[in-house]
Amino acid sequence: MAPEPPLLTMSGITKSFPGVRALDGVDLEVQAGEVHCLLGQNGAGKSTLIKVLAGAHQPDDGQITWRGETVSLKSPIAAMRLGIATIYQELDLVEGLSVAENVFLGHEPTAAGFVVRGREARSATAKLLKRLGHPEIDPGRHVGDLSAAQQQIVSMARALSHEVRLIVMDEPSAALDPDEVDNLFRIVGDLTADGVAVVYISHRLEEIRRIGDRVTVLKDGRAVAVGLPAKSTPTREVVALMTGRNVEYVFPERPANDSAGAREPVLRVEGLAREGEFAPVDLELRPGEIVGLAGLVGSGRSEILETIYGARKPSAGRVLVDGSPLRPGSVRAAVRAGIGLAPEERKAQALLMLESVTRNVSVSTLSRFSRGGWLDRKEERRAAQQATRELSLRPDNPDARVRTLSGGNQQKAVLARWLLRGCRVLLLDEPTRGVDVGARAELYAVIRRLADEGLAVLLVSSEVPEVLGLADRVLVLREGSVVHAADARQLDEHRVLDLVMEGSPKA
Repeated sequence: MAPEPPLLTMSGITKSFPGVRALDGVDLEVQAGEVHCLLGQNGAGKSTLIKVLAGAHQPDDGQITWRGETVSLKSPIAAMRLGIATIYQELDLVEGLSVAENVFLGHEPTAAGFVVRGREARSATAKLLKRLGHPEIDPGRHVGDLSAAQQQIVSMARALSHEVRLIVMDEPSAALDPDEVDNLFRIVGDLTADGVAVVYISHRLEEIRRIGDRVTVLKDGRAVAVGLPAKSTPTREVVALMTGRNVEYVFPERPANDSAGAREPVLRVEGLAREGEFAPVDLELRPGEIVGLAGLVGSGRSEILETIYGARKPSAGRVLVDGSPLRPGSVRAAVRAGIGLAPEERKAQALLMLESVTRNVSVSTLSRFSRGGWLDRKEERRAAQQATRELSLRPDNPDARVRTLSGGNQQKAVLARWLLRGCRVLLLDEPTRGVDVGARAELYAVIRRLADEGLAVLLVSSEVPEVLGLADRVLVLREGSVVHAADARQLDEHRVLDLVMEGSPKA
């Protein structure tokens, strides 16, 4: 008996856009029931390839074979009809609609060919959510009221509402805490056990080794490795293929002399609390120092940063800069005192995606370039370019729209904004989310250099190695309370995870 052909084969796929060859003869082969991981730095061609697979882009050349037959994916509907579903990192859910309405959007159950049966949709959605291990999600609830993890489950339910045979997951764990990642992997295991194939994209190499079967690596629009064994291929080899050089999860060295400890704190947080979000927190931050907040999603990490920044009003306590208390709940007061925030959702909360790099960098400092009520655009552009060059933002084009930049360079644009503003305290919330492994090393070096030059940094990250590798001191949070504080060199990943999970029902 002849062996079964691969579920999917993409051969010699090319795709060009004006001035850019995004894909240059890429091959990809996926077997039924496997987790095939797609790796590559930002700009390597991953997004273009999965959009070709989803029917959103048409290739200039190459061939796609589905279950042994050549196919043409002219549209996302055509791909879905074959059984190919894509769950993008930026979830394309409609927040104003219910869970069931999102799950069956575009293929609603009907009666007599035209009347939507809402009860049937809710019942079918409940069955899908139970299959995914989340029967507690109400099919009638608005998607906008759900957590990021729950919204991702809804996206999976929508994919399963079709006769899906292959699911593409783009950075599915980016907004999840460790327990939620475990549940995601359980779901993936159940899907592959049923013969469904998963194309899994992630920047977290430890996840690839844990969940993947095979790996294809893209670099500069080409497949530099196809079908490597995920569990046995050394990390160093994978990173070298992605970057063209031997770069590991490397953090810059800490200063040999702890000069920050002798300086007066620039930021003091005294008994700061928000009822229902986090208990009273005390911390000090000195110039030249990086302090990390470690904890699970929902432990109050981001809420603490946003309260210090004035985006949330505390129920108790105060924030002081150079000994002077700030007006509670006032972003303007915090910014004027020299506090800057790079938020977790930079695209939605920090960046003007359709505007230029210049405008994104200068937006908090526009009064500086005002002359008699007119904006000195030449000076604005010059100052913004100087700030971005200090951070090696690429491309070095202040007129480029920020949406065209990679994740790492978008983050540099946010940092450049606060450098131009002259901030003294920088709050970083998940600074490397959605940033590839090579660009992470650059961002780590930038953050350490800024601290060495006297900036005080308060860092939040879901990745414990990142907190331990960058921070000088670490505060460990559990369920809204600081349960431990120590020099980062006195902690390791296992100790931190024990601290954040201790006492949790899921521990």
